[in-house]
Order: sequence, then C-alpha cells, then structure tokens
Amino acid sequence: MRWWDIDRVLELEKDLFPEDAWSRGMFWSELAHARGAEATRRYLVAEEDGIVGYAGLAASGDQADVQTIAVARAHQGTGLGGQLLTELLRAATAFECHEVLLECRVDNVAAQKLYERFGFEPIGFRRGYYQPGNVDALVMRLITNQATEEASEEKNHG
Repeated sequence: MRWWDIDRVLELEKDLFPEDAWSRGMFWSELAHARGAEATRRYLVAEEDGIVGYAGLAASGDQADVQTIAVARAHQGTGLGGQLLTELLRAATAFECHEVLLECRVDNVAAQKLYERFGFEPIGFRRGYYQPGNVDALVMRLITNQATEEASEEKNHG
C-alpha cells in the first residue's frame, strides 16, 4: 500500500466497517512507518479492477500485530483473506517476530475461522474494544515457526 491508495482503501474501509472505520490520518500514520531501513509496518493492497482487499501489520521487537485485514464483499470466500494473511505472516517472519497477535470482533465468526486455520488461538477478550458499537474483541495469538524452531535448536544444543 502506498499513499496514493488511501482514498480507494477508505472507500472499502467505510463499506466494511461503517461504525469504526479508520480515518485517512490513521492510514497515513501507519504508512509513515512502512518504508526505509527503520520500517516497522507492512501494508498491502489486492487489486482487481480496483482495490478489493488490504491488510496491515505492525512489528515491535519480537512481536507483531495484525492491524487490519479487509476483503471486499464480492471477494469474500475466495481465499483472498488467506492470501493477505499469508503475506502478513511472511512480513512478521522478515521482521523476526516470534508471535503475532490480533483482535477480531466476537461476532465475526468467518474471520475467527480464517485465523484458526492459520494456527491462531484465542487468548482473551477486550471488552467494548470496537466503538461506538461497544463490541468485544477476541484476542488471538500465533507463535511463529521461527520461535518454535529456535526453542528447539536451543534445547538440542543446551
């Protein structure tokens, strides 16, 4: 994702998340950290006659957080969400993150199933996280293969 994608991303954002859509400034702020040697963000767009999906990841230390994944209604169920998540997990590996966290609306069962297929496990709730609707968030975590492999190597050499 680049700055020139923001207006088209906002159209999709407002359609999919009308109550708690991100603002232009939020996307600008995230993209400000997505380039250069000190980058800590990775944002993607999927295009097919316009933007049909987007996703973002933030990294800090050995932990990454899926900031957003969105797929246009006409493309839901096509595997695009899984493709975007795969790219975010690749970015987490590139950032050398050992765990990836995310929040998902408790009423978004389809997204929860997607995350579970990738190995994410529920670890808690954030009450009233999504505002103004006061909808709870399910917090999910994935321990990356990198962390598992390093722990196994340490155990074998220890």
